[in-house]
Amino acid sequence: MLALPPVPPVTGFTSRVRLPRDYYVRMGSNDYSVHPQAIGRFVDVTADLETVTISLDGRPVGTHPRSWSTGLTITDPDHVEAARALRKAFQTPHPVGETTGLRDLADYDRAFGVVLDDGQVA
Repeated sequence: MLALPPVPPVTGFTSRVRLPRDYYVRMGSNDYSVHPQAIGRFVDVTADLETVTISLDGRPVGTHPRSWSTGLTITDPDHVEAARALRKAFQTPHPVGETTGLRDLADYDRAFGVVLDDGQVA
C-alpha cells in the first residue's frame, strides 16, 4: 500500500453563482432555496455527502440536507416567508414624507451674481 499524500484530496463540490430572482440554486439535479435577501448577489454553494450550504460573504444564507434524488425542489419555509415579506414591502407604496420647502431660484441668481438683461443683479 502506498503512503498517504501530504495534502488531503479535495472532496465535495464548491461553486460560485449569482442568485437568480427565484432564490434557488441548482446542485446536482436538485434546486435548493436560499434566503431571498441574497437575490442578485454572488453566493458560494458548497456540498458534501450530507449537506448543501449556501453562503453570502462567508455568512450562511441556506443550509439543507443533501438529496441524492433527481428533479427535486428543496425549500426552507423561512425562505418562503422572507420572500413573501420582501414582496409585500416592495409592492406597498411608501407614503411620501413631508415636502421640504421650495427655495426661490432668484436666491441662487443673487448668490452667484447673475446679471439680468436690464443690468440689474437678480
